[in-house]
Amino acid sequence: MKKALAATLLTLALPAAQAAYPEQPIRLVIGYAAGGTTDILARALAEQLSKTLKQSIIVENKPGAAGNIAATSVQQAAPDGYTLFMATVSSHGINPALYKKSLGYDPVGGFEPVGMVASIPLVLVANPKLPATDVAGLVTLAKSKPGELNYSSSGNGSPVHLAGAMFAQQAGLDMVHVPYRGGALANTAVMTGEAQLSFATLPGAMPQVKAGTLRALAVTTRERSPQLPDVPTVAEAPGFKGFEINTWNALLAPKGTPPQAVATLNAALKEAMTSDKLKEHFQREGATPATSTPAELGNFIQTELDKWAGVVKSVNIRVD
Repeated sequence: MKKALAATLLTLALPAAQAAYPEQPIRLVIGYAAGGTTDILARALAEQLSKTLKQSIIVENKPGAAGNIAATSVQQAAPDGYTLFMATVSSHGINPALYKKSLGYDPVGGFEPVGMVASIPLVLVANPKLPATDVAGLVTLAKSKPGELNYSSSGNGSPVHLAGAMFAQQAGLDMVHVPYRGGALANTAVMTGEAQLSFATLPGAMPQVKAGTLRALAVTTRERSPQLPDVPTVAEAPGFKGFEINTWNALLAPKGTPPQAVATLNAALKEAMTSDKLKEHFQREGATPATSTPAELGNFIQTELDKWAGVVKSVNIRVD
């Protein structure tokens, strides 16, 4: 009788215990330094999520190895719903094809999908002093100066690096890749003339484009960006038909995180995305807010892994 009563009381207590999540601050880990696109969007999202969940969301920067260090640390964290990862096209699209030996995490088996956050175009930017005002002019200039033009990126194997490699391959150009520790530094290199061009993330480059310290030549999406309607797509230029790259952010939790916590986080994420303030912040930065179910995100990530494995093979980039 006592055992039956105890079991009943435990059963009654479980929903209340689950409903209490979250009971403490949540860490949101990102794999890049402060000031880059992922950092900008993560902090805006954290502010809104903290209001929705009524708990602090602490953004933690763990830069290095194109997001691998951060992804590995989150995979190894306690699966209790209090550590999240801001996944990117690098961590869950490109890196598994590049880091065959030293990836450090399982992009599918090591995480629980929570939900999509945003899609983010890249924009081809150049130093304003570069004598090229469009893609065709840049191709002509690069062909006249083989091996003399540098393109900066946020790191070896980053989407920015791959975009530059794909661009050079498609046009038959000889350009030098110069990797930096993050998108902010890569953009600064173009502004100072240390590099002549870069395929920057639109949120990270928008302030400089508006200020005139970076010149936007083209965006990498299929359609023109609403934030830069007068800037053409790369695909509009001769010789670049079908050129398209779109990056993204999504929330993941360590594998084994309780389904109730994942459901709570997904619901909070969707509610946060209805905030006019957050939507305006994302769109002002050049990112398009996005939502999904955990299952939809899981399917999307598998598609991205397959897609980028093919791209990495075609441009023949190796990291380890």
